[in-house]
Amino acid sequence: MKFMKLGSRPDTFYTSEAVRSISSEVSSDLIIQVKGTRYLLHKFPLLSKCLRLQRLCSESPESSQHQIVQLPDFPGGVDAFELCAKFCYGITITLSAYNIVAARCAAEYLQMTEDVEKGNLIYKIEVFFNSCILHGWRDSIVTLQSTKAFPLWSEDLGITSRCIEAIASKVLTHPSKVSLSHSYSRRGRDDISCNGAESQRHKASTKGWWAEDMAELGIDLYWRTMIAIKSGGKIPSNLVGEALKIYASRWLPNISRNGRINNHEASDSDSDSATEVTSKHRLLLESIISLLPAEKGSVSCSFLLKLLKAANILNASSSSKMELARRVALQLEEATVSDLLIPCLSYTSDTLYDVDIVMTILEQFTLQGQSPPTSPPRSKLGFERRRSRSAENINFELQESRRSSSASHGSKLKVAKLVDGYLQEIAKDVNLPLSKFITIAESVPEFSRLDHDDLYRAIDIYLKAHPDLNKCERKRLCRILDCKKLSMEACMHAARNELLPLRVVVQVLFFEQARATMAGGKMTELPSNIKALLAGHGIDPSRPPPPLSTTSTIPGDDQWSIPGLKSPKSKLSTLRMKLAEDDELDENDLHPDGMGRTSKFKAFCALPARPKKMFSKLLSINRSSSEKN
Repeated sequence: MKFMKLGSRPDTFYTSEAVRSISSEVSSDLIIQVKGTRYLLHKFPLLSKCLRLQRLCSESPESSQHQIVQLPDFPGGVDAFELCAKFCYGITITLSAYNIVAARCAAEYLQMTEDVEKGNLIYKIEVFFNSCILHGWRDSIVTLQSTKAFPLWSEDLGITSRCIEAIASKVLTHPSKVSLSHSYSRRGRDDISCNGAESQRHKASTKGWWAEDMAELGIDLYWRTMIAIKSGGKIPSNLVGEALKIYASRWLPNISRNGRINNHEASDSDSDSATEVTSKHRLLLESIISLLPAEKGSVSCSFLLKLLKAANILNASSSSKMELARRVALQLEEATVSDLLIPCLSYTSDTLYDVDIVMTILEQFTLQGQSPPTSPPRSKLGFERRRSRSAENINFELQESRRSSSASHGSKLKVAKLVDGYLQEIAKDVNLPLSKFITIAESVPEFSRLDHDDLYRAIDIYLKAHPDLNKCERKRLCRILDCKKLSMEACMHAARNELLPLRVVVQVLFFEQARATMAGGKMTELPSNIKALLAGHGIDPSRPPPPLSTTSTIPGDDQWSIPGLKSPKSKLSTLRMKLAEDDELDENDLHPDGMGRTSKFKAFCALPARPKKMFSKLLSINRSSSEKN
């Protein structure tokens, strides 16, 4: 780092009985008291350069031997005063980025201007500051950081603003043209790697080279500097986002999974100090949120969710949480389940995780708009035809439009898988209300779930964690499940699941039996009543059913393959045992809209008591009815 030496005389200041004096053949005639320290000095060298001391001495009465001057509010304390006093005596002093702010404030306080004497301390400091300090990267950073001890003085003298402008201009300049100093302690340790080679971490040619050094600034100065950098418009948004991530990891506390703040500064202090620390962290977090670039993808979704988790724990403002939720929704497909597990610290809710904020994120996700059309508008095609553009160009535009549409559709598929995985985690919470579970499950479009295996697993977990659900609540929960989208393993598991309502088990067995029968080629055509029932559930009976998926990823400790359920006889026997439970089959059961069961479902539930083949029985009934007619 750059420095400047002033004066040529050796240092002759010494301390005797708590009094600082200077060795001289002339006896002292001036006593200056600075914050509890007394100095025995001489009027001539000090008053000849300090206009303020001249005025104070003229206003105070002289004693027989010494004139006393009190300086209780001296900026910089005894160190800054002694530096100015040594300059007046011609003793060698050294100015650098570490003490230039204190020296400049002290010189301004003593009014060491050019009007008093040519080449005074203020002039020399300003020359060194403008020509050297502001031209160096580390010098500007350290100087700006030191202004925190003298905020008002630094603002009035323009030190803070000039340092910010110098730092911003260097960030906007190509790093090869920036003067980087290597005498800083951390940089001196990092510039040499373990094998003695130069470290690549702080090379000037690296993009974002400025982020880590700027992370040393306090939040107020950092915010102002980042605003100046962003206003330049030359820094890519992803580099700004990376800088904010470095700053957040440097200053935000380490927040554990259970919501506690692992910070020795807060844990070792009393409640009042802990509240003050929390307020400081809250201000820091909200400042970082205000600095986030507007461009999508400038910061990762994981980082945004970490900020949201911190905002929840630090009780940040609702506007800050809403802004984070909106930004997370824009890139929700990048998130993981663990990112969404935000601890709930609300006194009004007993849930383990904050599902309300996740519901807000999903609501923002659905409000992003529809996918772009798969073909250009007619007006555009007509305009292109009038310009006689080739068919190849139009085909290229169609392909680009379809590509953007498929990308949007792909994000919805990823979000659906994410939501189902999230439901499996929060379903274990015994305090999670049924209504919130269903709301989250229904927040993604139906087409985005290619299969319902993960959703079924979440429902099964919820039923096990909430054994007190009544019959209506279990039916309401299972109404979000589409049995046609279950794989073979899920169907076999559902057929033996005692927690499911009977209606769901019947549907699972029926659809599986119907598809298996048609796929096996045993029936050329289904009966009319079966066709009607299939059509009511959105299945085209004239088309062969798609093959059942057996590629779902299921942990080894919860496999859904159950021996003994692969044959239709075992499935029908399971159904007969469930139908034998009088409590499970209630003819007066109503739908939420007040309507009774459909006649088709009633007819299907009237299965024979003996284990006969289901479809042969249905066929015989159908034939007999046709003969009578």
